[in-house]
Amino acid sequence: MNIVIIGGAGFLGQKLARALVARGRLNGQPVRRITLADVTDPVGIEGAVPVDTVQCDITDPASVARVITDETQVVYHLAAVVSSHAEEAFEEGMQINLHGTLNILERCRALGTAPLLIFTSSLAVYGGEVPDPITEVSLLNPQNSYGTQKAVGELLVNDYARKGYIDGRGVRLPTISIRPGKPNRAASSFMSSILREPLNGQGTNCPVDEDFRHYYLSPRKCVENLIRVAEISAGDLGGNRILQMPGRTLSIRQMIDAMTAVAGPEPARLISWQPEEAVRRIVGGWRFDIHADRALALGLEVDGSFEENVRAYIEDDRPGG
Repeated sequence: MNIVIIGGAGFLGQKLARALVARGRLNGQPVRRITLADVTDPVGIEGAVPVDTVQCDITDPASVARVITDETQVVYHLAAVVSSHAEEAFEEGMQINLHGTLNILERCRALGTAPLLIFTSSLAVYGGEVPDPITEVSLLNPQNSYGTQKAVGELLVNDYARKGYIDGRGVRLPTISIRPGKPNRAASSFMSSILREPLNGQGTNCPVDEDFRHYYLSPRKCVENLIRVAEISAGDLGGNRILQMPGRTLSIRQMIDAMTAVAGPEPARLISWQPEEAVRRIVGGWRFDIHADRALALGLEVDGSFEENVRAYIEDDRPGG
């Protein structure tokens, strides 16, 4: 089985590739080759499965065609311009998040082999005056450009799957915390920074109140679920190929308390509390009372507690381990 991970330079693409290399199989078949594709060169990965790295600009159909070939059986589409960036740079967000997704789908259709395609969507497809709780049949009502672009991608994945062009499935990711690396331009970036930087002995700022609530999942559990999504049968998914990935709803205070329970009181003292209106304006429209019953029934999982998220970061990603 040959697997292409588009967005392979990102932390999630790298973790997914490492997990697939360690596992060696997907859908009962041996993984023969993994290709990590991104607009910048991904970091290579050593292991029993060959891992290629290649540059790919998904806004260019010819570039996509060089990566997704007749030998490709599985495509993970993880690439995106994130929320605040897509809001500030509308044309760039449209080119990558919408037209780039369409280029990937069109390339898969042109193959004529109906490859398995996993598309990562977002909680940003929800919002506005839709009653709680949010379930998988709730109206998509995005309140920013990023959410709109992801919602269109979901509809396209469902339609291409209905037509038999792909074996498609999509997952709306919770906010992934604690993310490794540096802050990015996502409005949700602070939801990792307020934990990651203090755990690394660095100061950071929280731009929202401590009672702000949101829906979270660890990188470790997210990767496990991305693999499980690829192994769900098309028959079990039915006509709606989009799943809400499970998560836990927590306040900022609960997250910080979990960090304190694992790492002691010192990290929390490195957090300042200065409001940032641009961030608050975007995240204030996001929803958090989200139910993922169908995904749980199909075998996807959630972290047992946020303490597990903190421990996973310390074990997997904190500099020095």
